Amino acid sequence: METEIKFILNEHVIHTNINSATVLLDFIRKEQHLTGTKEVCKEGDCGACAVLVGTLTENGMKYKSVNSCIFPLHNAAGKHIVTIEGLNNNELSPIQKSFADEGASQCGFCTPGFIISTTNYFLNETSPDINEAINNIGGNVCRCTGYNSIKKAVANLIDTEYLNRNLEKDKIEELIDINILPGYFKSIPDKLKSLNIHNETNTTIEEKTNVIAGGTDLFVQKPYELLKSKNFFVTNKGKIYNENDKILIDASVTINDLKNSDVINKYFPNLNNFYKLFASHLIRNTASIGGNIANASPIGDSTILFLSLNAELLLTSENGSRKISLRNFYKGYKKIDLQSNEVIKKIILDKPDENFHLNFEKVSKRTHLDIASVNTAIALTVENNIIKTASLSAGGVAPVPFHLGKSSTYLPGKEISNNLVIETIEIAMNEISPISDIRGSEEYKRLLLSQLIKAHFLKLFPEVISFEVLI
Repeated sequence: METEIKFILNEHVIHTNINSATVLLDFIRKEQHLTGTKEVCKEGDCGACAVLVGTLTENGMKYKSVNSCIFPLHNAAGKHIVTIEGLNNNELSPIQKSFADEGASQCGFCTPGFIISTTNYFLNETSPDINEAINNIGGNVCRCTGYNSIKKAVANLIDTEYLNRNLEKDKIEELIDINILPGYFKSIPDKLKSLNIHNETNTTIEEKTNVIAGGTDLFVQKPYELLKSKNFFVTNKGKIYNENDKILIDASVTINDLKNSDVINKYFPNLNNFYKLFASHLIRNTASIGGNIANASPIGDSTILFLSLNAELLLTSENGSRKISLRNFYKGYKKIDLQSNEVIKKIILDKPDENFHLNFEKVSKRTHLDIASVNTAIALTVENNIIKTASLSAGGVAPVPFHLGKSSTYLPGKEISNNLVIETIEIAMNEISPISDIRGSEEYKRLLLSQLIKAHFLKLFPEVISFEVLI
């Protein structure tokens, strides 16, 4: 679908009427001939196509890195898009120089993405940390250089004295001063204000063919279909907030929005294992919660998490709205209880109390950047070692994201013990129906879930549960 889209690409204002479902990578390379941004996997896996997306907020510019190969042009509207060419100065930046000095580039195809992701880290860091810096390049893949020289290049930047930063100073101005950013970045806020953006399409949701927020899977599976259909793009402007005894999450928020939310971190502070195992930093900057749920994958990570939290969905249409429990939302493989004119508006959670415990576990062929063979989450409230409420979910063990209802019902009223874990596993094995596929045999998936249930209790109650007894 065509609509006027206005944004800034590096230093230049762009006005285009090209199909808004065109991925940003194609526009950058084929229309603007900026070939430093590389096309390699075109599935969001390798990071060679990474660009920066800057948004003007009340507190100034906020940048994030994304995979341009699965980022619709529509979502560039009103933004500052930065390619590798947009980071060049008359001399190498400290980041570029560090990569060159350490020999952190051979064929060079991956290098622009690494530079973009590393720059994104310094745009957003508050206290330089080598582990966090490396996590930020976790979505960038190098096939020939090897990672040691890349890690050294990043570590050298962290150790360099100029990165002992004065955090009271404007971050962008400081990065300009030390040559990480070109000077034109100062002019971007005023340029964005002058665009007078009104870039939502004229198509209403009721007329839609596809309602897309994120699209990290859609632009892999159906890129050509999207170019030929009507699409209503929902940009990631959602909120996460409290309302009475509920936590409300707009369906368009991203995984990293969830990670950075004060509300989520207050009530669910132990979700690092979930974020760490969910795709890459580049994907987490784009993938939406609602999209992950609507995708209906039997191994969707956030779906499994929210199933354990007894989430409700608020569905809306021109006829009104309705609520449905997430555990009743899935009707069969890739079948959901969503009418043709409905969209997922919000995810609704109960506020947990001080006795609440939550854990997420996942096993995949690779530890990171892979989909699960089996994943699982558990949510418990416990008083004096007695379970009061319980909710256990698992993926990869049924045709749908699966809430283990019998296992969850069995746990309340029981004292936490090694025997209770073994009994729960026995019940779970009778509930699930895994199949043998590319991710593992039925027997393997059963073994994984049993081991992950043990991991839940070992992590949450190490003072009670014995590793030696269970293993």
